[in-house]
Amino acid sequence: MTNLLRLSPPTFEHHPTGLGLAEAAPRVSWRFLCTDGGPKGWEQEIYEIEIAQSPEIAGETYRVSSNESVLVPWPSAPLRSREQRSVRVRVYGSLEGQSSNVSSAWSPWATVECALLERSDWQACVIGNATKPSTESPFQPIRFRRTFALPFDPTSGGRARLYITSQGVYRAFINGRQVGDHCMAPGWTSYKHHLNYQIFDVTFLLKPAGDNVISVEVGEGWYATLLGFRPGKRCIYGDELGVVAQLEAESSTGEVFRLTSDHAWSCQPSAILRSEIYNGELYDAREETPGWDGSTGVDPSAWGPVRELPFPAAKLIATDAPPVRVTEEVPPVKILTTPSGKTVVDFGQILVGKLRVRKLNKPSGHRVRFTHAEVLENGELGTRPLRTAQCADEIVSAGSELSNWSPQFTFHGFRYVQVDGWTPTDEDPLSLDQVTALVLHTDMARTGWFSCSHPMINQLHNNALWSTRGNFVSIPTDCPQRNERLGWTGDIQIYCPSASFLYHTAGMLSGWLKDLAAEQLLDTNDGIPPFVVPDVLQDVWPHAPQAVWDDVVVLTPWSLYCSYGDANILRRQYPSMIAWLDRGIRRGSDGLWEPQLWQLGDWLDPTAPPSEPGDARTHGVLVADAYLVHVTNVMSHISKILGVTSDARRFRADALRLKAAFQHKYIAPSGLLVGDSQTALSLAIQFDLFSTSEQRVTASERLAQLVRLAKFRVATGFAGTPIITHALTKAGHHQIAYRMLQEKGCPSWMYPITMGATTIWERWDSMLPDNTINPGEMTSFNHYALGSIINWLHTTVAGVSPIEPGWKTFRVAPLPGGTITSAEAQYETPYGRLECHWAITDGDHFHLKLLVPANSKAFVALPDNRKIGVGANDEERGEWVGSGYHQFFSRWDNLTHWPPESVIPIMRKRQPEDIA
Repeated sequence: MTNLLRLSPPTFEHHPTGLGLAEAAPRVSWRFLCTDGGPKGWEQEIYEIEIAQSPEIAGETYRVSSNESVLVPWPSAPLRSREQRSVRVRVYGSLEGQSSNVSSAWSPWATVECALLERSDWQACVIGNATKPSTESPFQPIRFRRTFALPFDPTSGGRARLYITSQGVYRAFINGRQVGDHCMAPGWTSYKHHLNYQIFDVTFLLKPAGDNVISVEVGEGWYATLLGFRPGKRCIYGDELGVVAQLEAESSTGEVFRLTSDHAWSCQPSAILRSEIYNGELYDAREETPGWDGSTGVDPSAWGPVRELPFPAAKLIATDAPPVRVTEEVPPVKILTTPSGKTVVDFGQILVGKLRVRKLNKPSGHRVRFTHAEVLENGELGTRPLRTAQCADEIVSAGSELSNWSPQFTFHGFRYVQVDGWTPTDEDPLSLDQVTALVLHTDMARTGWFSCSHPMINQLHNNALWSTRGNFVSIPTDCPQRNERLGWTGDIQIYCPSASFLYHTAGMLSGWLKDLAAEQLLDTNDGIPPFVVPDVLQDVWPHAPQAVWDDVVVLTPWSLYCSYGDANILRRQYPSMIAWLDRGIRRGSDGLWEPQLWQLGDWLDPTAPPSEPGDARTHGVLVADAYLVHVTNVMSHISKILGVTSDARRFRADALRLKAAFQHKYIAPSGLLVGDSQTALSLAIQFDLFSTSEQRVTASERLAQLVRLAKFRVATGFAGTPIITHALTKAGHHQIAYRMLQEKGCPSWMYPITMGATTIWERWDSMLPDNTINPGEMTSFNHYALGSIINWLHTTVAGVSPIEPGWKTFRVAPLPGGTITSAEAQYETPYGRLECHWAITDGDHFHLKLLVPANSKAFVALPDNRKIGVGANDEERGEWVGSGYHQFFSRWDNLTHWPPESVIPIMRKRQPEDIA
């Protein structure tokens, strides 16, 4: 059986590579790679972990009786700073519940290496320019350089590591070759609390004989750039750029060489004259110093002294988050000439990243300017949604050919780029092969895929995918193009389940949550988290508690736990959760929210005026109160999981009391709500806020009626949109949810697609039907929040969702509907690959194909076995299956489930494209 059951190399914590972990005793995971579906019904009973100094030297093997294969405890002695070990795994298990001692082969070896675990491990200084720059204007990036010789050859059985971070963003070189492929490193954190650093294996970049050169260029990045709005602020974290670099080489005999940033380094201004996040980069090729990166020698007289700066007070962290990288190169699709005669390059897709100019040959002093925007309006570049952000990069030519140029320390959200100073009719013409777009985002591992028989729904899912990529740039942001790009808490709170299906988000988001807790608990004593993390709006946004947004402190750790089964995330964030519920929430006499406190509530309700996005038809306090009951109930579960039994009992009692208070305040005996809206009813249904099944039936029918009255157009904002299709499905009206999903009129999920959208919009009508941009100041065309509908595509249309946190057991219960005749999802669970595909053939034959990873189980409920609706028995019919490939067949009469038009007279007649 070993040929059918293979293991992946072990992984450690949520770290992408294992090089540079911040944990002395890292937890170990492995996944099952089964060929031909693998052995059916295989469950692990025993695992063995071998830990060795290297694969060539026999190590110690630890044998454990356990069915756990995700985040199992480190069995050996804790590692020290820089210490390295090789690890491999073998497992034994049973088939179809009968012990048969079926074993796997040993997994491939994986290497784990600790980072610098103690502050005392750092011997490097922060170095900056000899003179302090003015804070009245953008900082010019600085280049640092140091020449050194090695006393031994680290490539002969030794190793070399570069530990590096900066006050600003950096790129590093050794002997003219770039160190790593990171962009915008070290990333954006709450710099006063946490500063990430990176660890690179630079063994083979070094020369064993002769002089070596290490060079680092530092731009202002998020550290010192203009951030925020109204009008924003510079130098929020510091007013001097600097670098901290520590190069350590070790020979095969244990001899150590160490080079640290200190006064012996030299520096000079960069040929990049300025580089800002919002406004872009200016590069003057005439100021370039050839060979500054160590590729050739330079004139040392052109380099000046450095100054040692105070070491950061923040904790230096080797993060589990993957770095920001260039993940794709997108060619342009056409070059346009606008009505005013401007040259615009169209890349066919809204993306986040930067240009690559393959070749530019202009006279000395000639300027070429690239202005980025997401859309066109009246045939011209639509820059109004950028607000004050210029989003422009500029090159000043040196009179010689410039090849493969890209801005280094900025990024833009764009589909279109207006090019000034370079046209297709020039002597050196602009052509489609001269520029490409480099897609830039945190390089998380892709884990989830979805497709179905409806092309427009596939486009919707693809749009959400692109918005996820574009808004996960070091932190989870609200938009990647205008003068904002901030870590709004409400957006990720509602979108986290969707993002965590598409990508492995645990490393990135758990690091972001550390910053959230630090700013919530260390910067204030009231338990209220900031609206954005890192918080750069302290001076422009009131520090007041808000439901939905501040509930991120409970719901996002909970969402990560459900996806990855890592209770340590809950444990680490628990003080933040307690502070919010016990001190942060401003309560009225009934324990619910203070009724006079204004709430963002159902933000961006479609009926809200462009200038008043919070003016929703659902009262904000009702939204807040519903969320409070839900969050309190979730806290009771979290406390129980963590073994805090007194808190578990307290929060459970609180949840019941608050639910009764909510019922008294908002729910009539019949089940109708005071807030008679789609959002209010969806919240009450989804959060189980009714006291009787009769009330739930009444509310469910009213919700379906409201959706019909709205002609299936969306009538929800931030609070209602993530849950309305779930609530309709739970209420027994899944066909109404499908009909709503497929509606093309504005506002709807399909409307932006009819307008050519390639990402999720911030507003339902960011582009109006007449092809003009929504007049609201807050209008983005790349904003993932309203794309949270894709969670319903995953859990209901494809039909896959976890039962146990971490997907050890999961539910497969697709519910066909609408005009969709097939759907499929693939998901890389922590145990292995899950595949689910269903199709309806010959009108009424339902066929399901399923792959279950080894060491996990699935509960399969076919559509004719599902108990749908508020009166349904929780004990639905189905069967448990173990690992391997499975097929299921049943009857499905879709016509009896799709609402006849005679029953819903306001349904417009279906068009041919609806059947696509």
